[in-house]
Amino acid sequence: MKIKKLTVIAFCLLGVCAFAQNPQLEEKLMALKQNQAANKQKLAQYTWTETETISLKGEVKDTKTYTVQMVNGQQQKTEVSNQTAQQGGRDGRLKQRVVARKKEEYQEYGQSIAALAKQYTTPNPDALMKAKQAGNISLTPGQGTVALVVKNYVKEGDTVTFTLDPQTKELQNVRVASYLNDPKDAVTISAEFAQLPDGTNHVASTLINGESKQLTVNDVNSNYQKTT
Repeated sequence: MKIKKLTVIAFCLLGVCAFAQNPQLEEKLMALKQNQAANKQKLAQYTWTETETISLKGEVKDTKTYTVQMVNGQQQKTEVSNQTAQQGGRDGRLKQRVVARKKEEYQEYGQSIAALAKQYTTPNPDALMKAKQAGNISLTPGQGTVALVVKNYVKEGDTVTFTLDPQTKELQNVRVASYLNDPKDAVTISAEFAQLPDGTNHVASTLINGESKQLTVNDVNSNYQKTT
């Protein structure tokens, strides 16, 4: 009996006990995992439009439109339009090269933080399991919602909050405090979810803010069409 008690204490010190003693937390986590897998299968039946707007210091610099579909479980995007903000006046070749280089830099940065956001808005069962085993998940009840707060999810020191509908267990929104390559290069992410007529839950919009460069990426998904 003493050995068993010592074992329980040891597990508690490792952060496992809190999870084991909270069946509601485990229930919500498993529901999130199952719903994510089901919605991924349902989305494979659709194509949709993604509109990506990149803004620098509040000024729109680039708007791209993509057709998106699931291929082998991954999103595949095909660009269909690209509207870049025009520069006024007659610029010399040197200034034109500087402008082109800056454009390339902010587009690359925008793509990087958008790719980072995808890792948070599509919950990863393996990452959730690691967070569970490390005791890095907590349950926070809200008014009409319930939230799973996960620390060290994708990167060391990050925090992601998955807000669920307490009845359907479907995701309502995701809030993230993370960074790109260095903690000083902070990135905040806010994603909203919505349901299609057949109940498929999907990311409706994502707002990504790269704070160090004052660059934001706003992704909006629309025009879902069934292909099968």
